[in-house]
Amino acid sequence: MSKDKIMYYLPWALAVFIAVVFVQSLFFKFSNSFETQHIFGTIGDWMAGIGFLEFAAAGFAAYGGYTVGTVELIAAILLLMRKTQVIGAAVAFAVISGAIFFHLFTPLGVSVIINEAGERDGGQLFAMAVLVWLFSLVIAWLRREDIPGLLGKESRRAEAPA
Repeated sequence: MSKDKIMYYLPWALAVFIAVVFVQSLFFKFSNSFETQHIFGTIGDWMAGIGFLEFAAAGFAAYGGYTVGTVELIAAILLLMRKTQVIGAAVAFAVISGAIFFHLFTPLGVSVIINEAGERDGGQLFAMAVLVWLFSLVIAWLRREDIPGLLGKESRRAEAPA
């Protein structure tokens, strides 16, 4: 396969991966599953303990899953349309940066409790977040020439290789 073909199809493959990760998580977030309650409740408790974030803690614990899920759904849709792929990558990067922060710097941790029995995921959720973070950066880099077009300037968009 030629380099041109790889560079054309690579962002699409990465975008589909991110979209699948985001969309498959929507069931958990929108149904307020145990895992979602644990994740956002743990972060809400941490926010309440910080002091200056206490005002947002209860709302984040109660509605954070719905809010994050909605942003992830928007990012997935944007990633699957060529004209908005770079915006989708930026939104995905932003939302997943927050997820990585919460895994690393709060009591949530890298290995998350996934059920009422206290079983952990062994870091799978965190690993997926890191992949989404890296892939969104790659898409943004590969689609960087689209940014002027989004700002109303001419851009040089790559066409499908023959």
